[in-house]
Amino acid sequence: MSRTLVMLLLLAIAVPASGGVDVYDRWFTGSTMRIDVYHTGTKGEEVISLDRVYREGDWPGSMVNLVDTLNLGEYLAQVYDRSSNQLIYSRGFSTMFNEWQTTDEALAGIRRSFSTTVRLPYPRREIQVVIAKRDKRMIFHELFSTVIDPASPAQVDREQRPVLFPVRALVQNGPPSKKVDILILGDGYTKAEMDKFRNDARRFNEVMFSTPPFSERKKDFNVWTIEVESRESGIDVPDKNLWKGNALGCSYNTFGSARYVLTESNRVLHDIAAAAPYDFICILVNDTRYGGGGIFNLYATTYTRELTKGQEWQMEYVYVHEFGHSFGGLGDEYYTSSTAYKDFYTPEAEPWEPNVTAMHDKGNLKWKAFLTAGVQLPTRWEKAKYDSVEGQIARFDRLAPDFYEKREPLHRAAMAILKNPQYADEVGAFEGAGYQSAGLYRPALDCRMFSLSLVGFDPVCSAAIGRMIDFYAR
Repeated sequence: MSRTLVMLLLLAIAVPASGGVDVYDRWFTGSTMRIDVYHTGTKGEEVISLDRVYREGDWPGSMVNLVDTLNLGEYLAQVYDRSSNQLIYSRGFSTMFNEWQTTDEALAGIRRSFSTTVRLPYPRREIQVVIAKRDKRMIFHELFSTVIDPASPAQVDREQRPVLFPVRALVQNGPPSKKVDILILGDGYTKAEMDKFRNDARRFNEVMFSTPPFSERKKDFNVWTIEVESRESGIDVPDKNLWKGNALGCSYNTFGSARYVLTESNRVLHDIAAAAPYDFICILVNDTRYGGGGIFNLYATTYTRELTKGQEWQMEYVYVHEFGHSFGGLGDEYYTSSTAYKDFYTPEAEPWEPNVTAMHDKGNLKWKAFLTAGVQLPTRWEKAKYDSVEGQIARFDRLAPDFYEKREPLHRAAMAILKNPQYADEVGAFEGAGYQSAGLYRPALDCRMFSLSLVGFDPVCSAAIGRMIDFYAR
């Protein structure tokens, strides 16, 4: 058994999950270490290689909760003190690469590389950094390891980069190390559109903190903005052959999905973001096509211009939904919309996301503490009727000018099914989740992670979000 697996098995007893500032000061300075790596490979094959290591500004994260106890994410970054072999820091995360591995392109054997970033408090002494990945049984295995000497000029880039764009505090409730720090960036906003970015940032921030459980915990957050200026308005839309000079490189058609918005310009993004304290990044894209994206501990994206009158609420839905992914590690609960993924979940494995289950063991359901007394497992609901309605919507062209007009009566019918009072308040195991109609289950009939509506988070998702807030702010 490798040292990494031993450490993972002993994690709960080997190192305290929390400590005081004196524990932090023993291992770390007040700065931030940023490690950029490349993920290269294809379906079932992956290699991680080191790109660059940077010393950046003040560490904005918790100085108390240094070792991750939440067990979220496809990967786990672990940092060991080299001299004592002690685990001193860890964080779970997911990447573009592990999503891409489930696409047709990867299934065809095409090889690609994606960049990602791991950030940690700047260590005082030499460290070993290990990145582990889950196997099909959700067990972490070491995939990458490197030794970094924080004092080595050959290993660490210490360049003091100029702040290119204005950094502003939108909400300040306390020191970054004791709060969840959200950084809002804009992509596709020109200099002339910066007032729009400021208004958009305020609007979506108000939407977030009017939505439970964020509304109940808003004092635990700071929110910062960077007014990123793009050469052109809007972002790339490859299926329309539209290519823009947008600073952060966000694009529609990620993995061939028309509405999926991500950026592959990882270094550019983090170079710019380094000017502000942040734990989590939200990117507002100044474009009109419905779209967005969110990957756990990476970032969330949201479109900010709606051409169809009366549908502006959808942008608000997207902003909070995608933050549910990137912040809370929540999985998609819907299953009727098309995606670029093939077999995203392994049938024999229990998903790591807190709100999706394969329910291999009914008596030990991951959210059993929230179950409605006497609820049936699986939990009955009008699934066949709902699937019929959603199937009719799926036949429409979502990018057609008359899409919303055609969809409206069917959307109302679908929402009526989800508001059925017979099931609406139950927490059980409702079949249909994680892009699969059968075999995966969600906690509630409806949730912000399930339907395209302004419904709130169900109790299981709300609890997961609360745990994440506690981890960063307490």
